[in-house]
Amino acid sequence: MLIALLADIHANREALTACLADAENAKVDRYVFLGDLVGYGADPDWVIDRVAAMVEAGAVVVRGNHDAAVANPSEGMVAEAQVAINWTRSRLDDRQKMFLANLPLTVEEADRLFVHASACAPHTWIYIFGAREAEQSLMATNRRLTFCGHTHSPALFHATAMTPAQRHLPAEGKPTPLLAQRRWLAVLGSVGQPRDKNPAACYGLLDDVRNRLTYLRVPYDADLAARKIRAAGLPEILAARLTLGI
Repeated sequence: MLIALLADIHANREALTACLADAENAKVDRYVFLGDLVGYGADPDWVIDRVAAMVEAGAVVVRGNHDAAVANPSEGMVAEAQVAINWTRSRLDDRQKMFLANLPLTVEEADRLFVHASACAPHTWIYIFGAREAEQSLMATNRRLTFCGHTHSPALFHATAMTPAQRHLPAEGKPTPLLAQRRWLAVLGSVGQPRDKNPAACYGLLDDVRNRLTYLRVPYDADLAARKIRAAGLPEILAARLTLGI
């Protein structure tokens, strides 16, 4: 089975559309969304409806911190993020808010765990920036493979029974064998707001038969997505960073 792994869409219709088209061309069998469907971008209602329709067809979705903030008002975010959350809440109907509120924090299946942030405390939204955070997350689950988002930058870690977590730099477009004697944690970057100095949308393909993971970058119309953010009156930084990848 070929599984598409998409994190941090952040209400970016153009980026999601491009990634879904790319995945369809790759003949993906299943889709997993790793949280933060909304926040920052200008199309939260469209993104929720698109993903909800895919859930009805068998897709998996977990809750991100921006999804949670919309469903349960919070003032714990930085200023521009909170502005976007307040605006997003005003754009959604009760059905869409309920969809976000009902998303699970984690989903486990076979040897895989899907979570937005760290498995060690999913509700506290710990960022996995390095090996220490990766080790904490891996220690919190008995699943061999963990897939997450949250940092907006792709990363890949592995550990064994004898060695702590170590970091790889995933090669774009090149399958990485997920060796069976190792445990793996993959951070899938961001579909809708990459922050690794590459503005192209990022998502992953898991081949669970060959046990391989591929990170892909997909160009999309970031200028259009940025113009829509500006037209909505959202903070300028949320538009500018789309074309810069920061």
